[in-house]
Amino acid sequence: MELKEKILSIVTPTRGNFSDYWLEQLLAVKGNVEFILVYPPNEIVKPFYDPRLKVIHSSFKGETIQRMTGILNTSGKYILALDDDDFVHPDVLKFTSEYFQKNPHSWVLRLNKKNISYLDEETIKSDWGKLPEISEMEIVKGRNKSDREQTLREIPIAPLENKFKISAFWPYTKRTDHKGPHIENFNNKVWRTEMVKKSLFELSNTMKLADPITWLPFWSLDRLLGLFLQAQYYQKDICVGHWLPEPEQIRYISKPYSLKETRVIFPADALLVRKFPQYGYFWNLFFNELYNGLKTTIKKKLSYIKHEKM
Repeated sequence: MELKEKILSIVTPTRGNFSDYWLEQLLAVKGNVEFILVYPPNEIVKPFYDPRLKVIHSSFKGETIQRMTGILNTSGKYILALDDDDFVHPDVLKFTSEYFQKNPHSWVLRLNKKNISYLDEETIKSDWGKLPEISEMEIVKGRNKSDREQTLREIPIAPLENKFKISAFWPYTKRTDHKGPHIENFNNKVWRTEMVKKSLFELSNTMKLADPITWLPFWSLDRLLGLFLQAQYYQKDICVGHWLPEPEQIRYISKPYSLKETRVIFPADALLVRKFPQYGYFWNLFFNELYNGLKTTIKKKLSYIKHEKM
């Protein structure tokens, strides 16, 4: 008999070009979990036979709208956003349940992520390591000497009150206030669904520029939502969650930029500035990504012109 309320929802936007192995490993996750795959409109979907898997078509194509659609259709108490080429530990539900039972006021559980080259098939398909019981882990502040220490490391809220730096106007200034033990991104972490959906509702309102106009970035709901949520519930210097140690629970498959689609993500950062102009952290981020976007566009254009002349 299927339980009515799911504990964990795993949401993945996709175009359907994931591997059979990836899907097999996703469905190997144990327990009371739902999997939500969100496709672009009119995308042909092959049949699936796991009753825990739900397929949705979004209204438009794009990572932002597809992931938003998936999140709004979750029924789990907690949410994990996963891309369709990254892998999660089959016991992630066990970690999640034990962690939030021990830390009922936490917003987020940061899973330990290992970057693996897409060519390193042996490591990708290796057995997962086993963590000790979360109830036995000591909680520590700051950075561990090593992630191999079996402790839960505290995660402070992002330092949004950092002052805006005038040097951010200079296109070659390197941003530094993102460094530290805090987090920015939403993906590959387990969040409380109630907080996420409330923040997503406010974010969708921020996207409305005027009655007939909506600002909908194609990319980067990942960082946008992670920071928007922290700003929505901001309390200076509080601990928002904890970071699990090694062995890894997320395998992030890295590829060279030549194999990736060009992504200009400052339009998403503009929404943070629009909603929360009081935080210098967001202004520093916006100008940094604005110049990065311009550089990326110019390089792509020059590369195209060079190719045409050959």
